[in-house]
Amino acid sequence: QVQLVESGGGLVQPGGSLRLSCAASGITFSLYRMAWYRQAPGKQRELVAGISRGGSSTNYANSVKGRFTISRDNAKNMVYLQMISLNAEDTAVYYCNAQNSPHDYWGQGTQVTVSS
Repeated sequence: QVQLVESGGGLVQPGGSLRLSCAASGITFSLYRMAWYRQAPGKQRELVAGISRGGSSTNYANSVKGRFTISRDNAKNMVYLQMISLNAEDTAVYYCNAQNSPHDYWGQGTQVTVSS
């Protein structure tokens, strides 16, 4: 049974930081490209950041470049999203995603709310 379990979300003030974690099980983690997506109320789910199987290649949405960093630890089956300089537009449910075509798995999401 595949599980992706996100943690680390919460309420943070503008300008603050959070680190999201995603624990994967039930897959050969190192064979999967990992990504973080987010979905704000009334908006479509969007890609925030992705990381290659070995971790050498990353990509980011323009809106988070320079503020968010995705990383992974294949020994621990973990993927992380370090977020700094958060603003209200970052408020969303953040989802962990694992892709190895045709397999595509999602976590249940973790809420990030940026508000004073």
